Amino acid sequence: MTMTQKDAKLSEELAHRARASDFLGIDTHLTDEERRVRDDVRSFVKERIKPNIKEWWEKAIFPREIVPEMGELGLLGMHLEGYGCAGKSAVSYGLACMELEAGDSGLRTFVSVQGSLAMSAIRRFGSEEQKQKWLPRMARGEAIGCFGLTEPESGSDPASMTTFARKEGSDWVLNGRKRWIGMGTIADVAVVWARTDEEDNPVRGFLVPTNTPGFSAKDITLKLSMRASVQCDLVFEDCRLPLEAMLPEAKGLRGPFSSLNEARYGIVWGAMGAARDCYECALEYSKNREQFGKPIASFQLTQQKLVEMMLEIQKGTLVALHIGRMKDEGTLRPEHISFGKLNNVREAIKIAREARTILGGNGITLDYPIMRHANNLESVRTYEGTDEVHTLILGNAITGIPAFK
Repeated sequence: MTMTQKDAKLSEELAHRARASDFLGIDTHLTDEERRVRDDVRSFVKERIKPNIKEWWEKAIFPREIVPEMGELGLLGMHLEGYGCAGKSAVSYGLACMELEAGDSGLRTFVSVQGSLAMSAIRRFGSEEQKQKWLPRMARGEAIGCFGLTEPESGSDPASMTTFARKEGSDWVLNGRKRWIGMGTIADVAVVWARTDEEDNPVRGFLVPTNTPGFSAKDITLKLSMRASVQCDLVFEDCRLPLEAMLPEAKGLRGPFSSLNEARYGIVWGAMGAARDCYECALEYSKNREQFGKPIASFQLTQQKLVEMMLEIQKGTLVALHIGRMKDEGTLRPEHISFGKLNNVREAIKIAREARTILGGNGITLDYPIMRHANNLESVRTYEGTDEVHTLILGNAITGIPAFK
């Protein structure tokens, strides 16, 4: 083969790779700054997460040592303004979530819990003193936050929470339990939502330093999903908090719901990252795995599977990008986020399952990322609103008739 022929073959291979990863040329719709953010996070994932995630996931290790590195990269509270936060656009933040989840859902979840839940709640509802105390340290990864809303008996219906804060002199005394709280055992501060006896605003938010007497956290173990992440039970037994522990601007359930929408937005992008990683793994495997004397990528049924994956990833990424542009323009509504979360996570799970079939028996091992992504996505599908909840949010949006009760 001559040098010209080799160059032509290489050029053709690069063209195939470009079409396989970005068939519609979505990359051209990003700004230079958005591409730079995406590429920086992609490099971080390639260098720090992908070489280690198999061991972290198998041994159920959350790699706390990379948290300051995430802070240095500007990933923590990335979309927030001031207080040491990067102040990036919604689209840039979404692209970062997509790249992080291509590494692992659990590590994208950490960034969401830290930035979209805990830090967003403090930034939006906290006093200036609370912001100054916590946000710069959290942005650098020197302090970790968690977000206590879900309870053992109160998941999709947070209005039924039983955690209660009673006023006692100039203090608040907190009692109750929370469950499935990300980062609870490694957090320095918990954003906790509790009922009060305030008539106008029965649900309020509190900042609870985790060294407060009466606070305890316990890891939820024996998980088959999100193993490189931390989920916990929290218990509050007569936790005495000063008056200034309350988030002054958080009144009613709109407080936690607004933070949840921030986290749900990141999932819209993140799910497509996990799906893309599964697809790219299956595509590469199919071109190298030979059966009956030729690569399995040459078989019609394999090509159909790959095409279906590519279609849904491209569509889902366009949905995420459009929702991100709406968020940056200030035209996004909560039901738009439900649209993206419901569609993209559901399709990502289908892609993971189909990609696994291309790898056959090899697909169930941790030598490949697909089964790990598939297991993680089962958790992503449930948290920040189940399929059923988002379906009813959308149903209410198009009919005007709420069907929650």
